[in-house]
Amino acid sequence: MRSLIKLCGAAALTLLCATAAIQQSASAQGQTPKPDKDGFISLFDGKTFDGWRASDKPGTFSIENGAIVVNGPRSHLYYVGPVGNHNFKNFEWKADVMTTQGSNSGMYFHTEWQETGWPAKGYEVQVNSTHTDWKRTSSLYNIVDVKDSPSKDDEWFTQTVIVQGKNITIKVNGKVMVEYTEPDNVERPADMAGRKLSSGTFALQGHDPKSKVYFKNIMVKPLP
Repeated sequence: MRSLIKLCGAAALTLLCATAAIQQSASAQGQTPKPDKDGFISLFDGKTFDGWRASDKPGTFSIENGAIVVNGPRSHLYYVGPVGNHNFKNFEWKADVMTTQGSNSGMYFHTEWQETGWPAKGYEVQVNSTHTDWKRTSSLYNIVDVKDSPSKDDEWFTQTVIVQGKNITIKVNGKVMVEYTEPDNVERPADMAGRKLSSGTFALQGHDPKSKVYFKNIMVKPLP
């Protein structure tokens, strides 16, 4: 009987410890990352897709050596995590990016989750060093397009997007590539109706099965 009591006590203690560990883990996952000394907050932990949600074909996205690998059918990976309640208006957003030969991708902002298709809301910042589409890295896609790519395949570069009021600035490795001020009451063609400043989240683009692009160190600094 004593042995049974000891066994039950040990089992109860094990269960209690396991429950506490699970609760602690859940609590940790629910915590919002803290800003670094420069005010940037990490949106990607380098290990999991916590805070991110993929549309269309989730298998397009994987994680390798601390980076998001984008390679597969069209899909978009949206930030839906706790930072800013995934709704940003004025911000500085940056990521380290590496393209491979002939690949195409993009970084969307002021967008919102949708289950399928190309994001209808927000702007796209192009990621493309050598794809057949001539609109290269740092283009504010179909708004201010860059013909000569500031990035090279198989080399990491940092792409930064700054939105403040009506102004959009795009940088590659610290060099300003695009400066754009959205006109008041701007009108867009029907197929670009959502390409306007508002507020929203970020998304990474899986463009096509032949494209392979890497993203890491995805950070945001909210601005007043």
